[in-house]
Amino acid sequence: MTDDTNTEKQSIPLWKNPDLYCHDLPTEPCPDVGTVLVTGASGYIGGRLVPELTARGYRVRVMVRAALPESQELWPNIEVVVADALDKESLRKALSGIDTAYYLIHSLLLGPEKLEVAEIQASTNFRKVAEQEHVKRIIYLGGLGDIHYELSPHLRSRMKVSEELQHGSVPVTILRAAIIIGSGSASYEIIRHLVKRIPVFIIPRWAENLCQPIAIRDVIKYLVGVLETPATAGKSYDICGPDILTYKMMLKVCAEVYQLKRIFIPFPTWNIGIFSYFTSLLTPVPAQLTRYLMGGLTNDIVCQTTSIIVSIPFQCLSYREAITRAKNIEEQDTIFTRWTSAYPPAYELAVKLDELRERADYTTRYSLTTEKEAPALFQSICTVGGKEGWFSNNWMWRLRGLIDKIFMGVGDLRGRRSRNRLNINDVIGFWRIEDLRPNKRLLLRAEMKMPGKAWLEFTIEDDGDKRKLSVIPYYYTKTLAGKLYWYVFLPFHGYIFNDLIKDIEKKS
Repeated sequence: MTDDTNTEKQSIPLWKNPDLYCHDLPTEPCPDVGTVLVTGASGYIGGRLVPELTARGYRVRVMVRAALPESQELWPNIEVVVADALDKESLRKALSGIDTAYYLIHSLLLGPEKLEVAEIQASTNFRKVAEQEHVKRIIYLGGLGDIHYELSPHLRSRMKVSEELQHGSVPVTILRAAIIIGSGSASYEIIRHLVKRIPVFIIPRWAENLCQPIAIRDVIKYLVGVLETPATAGKSYDICGPDILTYKMMLKVCAEVYQLKRIFIPFPTWNIGIFSYFTSLLTPVPAQLTRYLMGGLTNDIVCQTTSIIVSIPFQCLSYREAITRAKNIEEQDTIFTRWTSAYPPAYELAVKLDELRERADYTTRYSLTTEKEAPALFQSICTVGGKEGWFSNNWMWRLRGLIDKIFMGVGDLRGRRSRNRLNINDVIGFWRIEDLRPNKRLLLRAEMKMPGKAWLEFTIEDDGDKRKLSVIPYYYTKTLAGKLYWYVFLPFHGYIFNDLIKDIEKKS
């Protein structure tokens, strides 16, 4: 009986693994369609789409804007192509030999004036090169909005991108989604942090507008489902969950899931720009991104049609189920992708410490010698920015993060994707991991607003039969303001970093 059971398990296709979003998708894999290109593969949506496609047997190529060493580790058996949608020549290599291309590119964080121009140019380039390379199909995920009302810059731009992609001869399948709820999504983290931090909500009139949120797993299922349903080529669909809720109701349901009592007080009016700014101060999501996400709240955002259910029939998760699943995944510390993967814009193109043309002259070193082993020390280093913050002087780190938030920066509330694991390009507060060498080095690059570029390096070196543990801040600037910045904060470095290095050693 055991042998029969093992044989049965071995015969189950990989894509039927219940851990995958699409294991119960009613469509069947079509791996003979040819190579599938996923743009935006390093982002929140693309990062979850790629493993679903590969599990179903598709040949996948991912398009990224910069060649990163960790790409091969992240996608070991997948072709990685470096290209930028604003550069037609680089697009040719990415789209050569492609059957179907997922267009998951956006320029949300360029600012309202540059947003529309950049997005239209990128989609125009993509459409033209796709035609020249004889791509058979494009699948685009856009935003949901009623064209009969004045749309936010974000939604208006999303609509224009879909129109531009449709101008060509390549059939385009368009999926339009409202708020996407899932572990690591910006919308979910805004709602969750507001509910957990605010006991009394002042509810403006527009918070009674309607929205039809959808779970991230259902978005991925539709993205895969339309690929496997040829009849959806050249058509547009609204994709939504089963619940139509006001934004006030969405906050209430989240509070109930977290077993929190919250009071809601109606308020006649409140400028959404001001509201989004104060929201950013209380959540991990920076003001620029919060403003775009909340810009569409002044109108109802609900499905105008449910025709996709005919082609891809499955039951979407309710809003409560989506919130509950996101909460559980966070508690299990198994978040796979997070909104920080796409913020700040073009972070992967940032100058690395080892790439500086000139040396970062502004630097200091804080070291101690210890008998503790390198693995224990490194494990302690890798807990910074987690549950215990920075061990000591946390108020100083938080104050610096708050100042950054006030000036529309990333702040330190972004936290970490995982409590127990770190990978290159992961975020730790207002830092991003630039290099990670187990038991030897952790290098963080600052993403806060400052008149220069900064890094923070942790190193472990053998010193006879002991170890030398060091913390080294680096700072690069050529401006007078940048130099003044360094010398103003320099007196605090000894206080902060000496305590930090002692705590790392003590808690290892």
